[in-house]
Amino acid sequence: MIAASQPILSCAEARAVEARIFGGDEAKEWPAMQRAGRAVATAVVRDFAEIGGFPANGHVLVLVGKGHNGGDALLAAQAVLEEFPRARADVWFFFGERALRPLAARAWRELGHAMGARVGRVEGPAGGYDLCLDGVFGFQFRAPAEERVAVWLDRVNAWPIRLRAAVDLPSAGRFRADFTYATGSVKQPVVGALEAGRVRYLDLGFFGVDAPGAARVLTPAVLAPLAALRDSQSDKRTYGHVFVLGGSRSYPGAVLMTVLAALRGGAGLVTAFVPESLVAAFAARAPEAMWVGWPETPEGGLALEGQHLLAARIARATALVVGPGLGREKETLALVRDSVGTATVPLVIDADALQPDIVAAGRAPRVLTPHAGEYARIAEAVGANAVLVRKGPVTRVRGGAGAETYHSFFGGPVLARGGSGDVLAGLIGAQLGQTPDDPLLAAARGVVWHGLAADALARAHGQTAVQTTQVLDFLGGALRESAYEQ
Repeated sequence: MIAASQPILSCAEARAVEARIFGGDEAKEWPAMQRAGRAVATAVVRDFAEIGGFPANGHVLVLVGKGHNGGDALLAAQAVLEEFPRARADVWFFFGERALRPLAARAWRELGHAMGARVGRVEGPAGGYDLCLDGVFGFQFRAPAEERVAVWLDRVNAWPIRLRAAVDLPSAGRFRADFTYATGSVKQPVVGALEAGRVRYLDLGFFGVDAPGAARVLTPAVLAPLAALRDSQSDKRTYGHVFVLGGSRSYPGAVLMTVLAALRGGAGLVTAFVPESLVAAFAARAPEAMWVGWPETPEGGLALEGQHLLAARIARATALVVGPGLGREKETLALVRDSVGTATVPLVIDADALQPDIVAAGRAPRVLTPHAGEYARIAEAVGANAVLVRKGPVTRVRGGAGAETYHSFFGGPVLARGGSGDVLAGLIGAQLGQTPDDPLLAAARGVVWHGLAADALARAHGQTAVQTTQVLDFLGGALRESAYEQ
């Protein structure tokens, strides 16, 4: 099990965990609620950067139910208003102020005492808002919601609000969140739920490093060794030698992005085998890599006659990445099948190399990186020697049948563009070259690092007016930030 992960819980399991930790003692629950509120506020302000930042005079709407989620949302609103002295908040008590449970009532009193006239009460639309904090229902909710509450949530969904944030779970499965902030633990119903938007796990220290669970959420701590000082006595061979086999005249850019990512991912050495017509341009773009020109088919793919080039050098490699930019020529795919079948080093198999006969060839450990369509093509061919990285809005990493499934909630729509998978393949390849005996860890590190850098890119430049390769420029900052979060 990867230590830098925490269990994803059912709602019943989450209730049991909190009962064990707090035992219904409000003196213990209140500090946890304060931590949760501050954590939500910090994360919301951070995520707001993707749409230009929270405005100095921002207007916040807080939806409050009866219990702890309402208290979390009120405390989050207070923290936001403390950071932005010109901001104000409206609070809508869905069940009335008198229905508040003790800790939620305490949070409301503290908000009112601290912010005074900057906080008001509403019972319906009051114009547009910059931020909506949904704290109506938490994981204690049992369907169905009252009809009037469902109508109110639908009305909120229709209002002009720049960012909608749910605390723990979108209320009644009806509130449409842009982000859901899972406080303390991730509850299973939010994983992949459309109404949850993007999930952020806010670790409040509920679990030890060995907390069990087959479904797990990856944390930035998985990158800790990469963020630490390197051994003063190390050299380039210490950090692996990654081979990359790919490219074609039809798709030249993909393999270049993979090589650039492997270089930025910390590999000590990178050797790339690409069509010979591409070598000069690629060597000028990335002189740090060793470029080996490969004989080409008439259509510009890798020809079978070049097999000796890889065979003569493979003993130097610690990992091999195959697939980016290959195309689907029969001759090229036959070459890749033979190369995978005889490989003696662990592999990353990506893109057009994700064919059933290729992923099933040979016995070397491998990391497969399919998106949904590619997975449907290879699902029946995935063997026990494969780590599976299923790319998507939530990327899932699994190390064999029956093993734990690790979820990465990092990244987002900024990655919904061509080339993102090629960059990820290079990052995983760089990690695999350094930890060839642990493909699962290599895959998890590559996925988390890729996602954190994408988050940083979106916060700096937004989600739209960017290029895929800009993710590479944010790898260093993401790594340093992950070290700070340990």
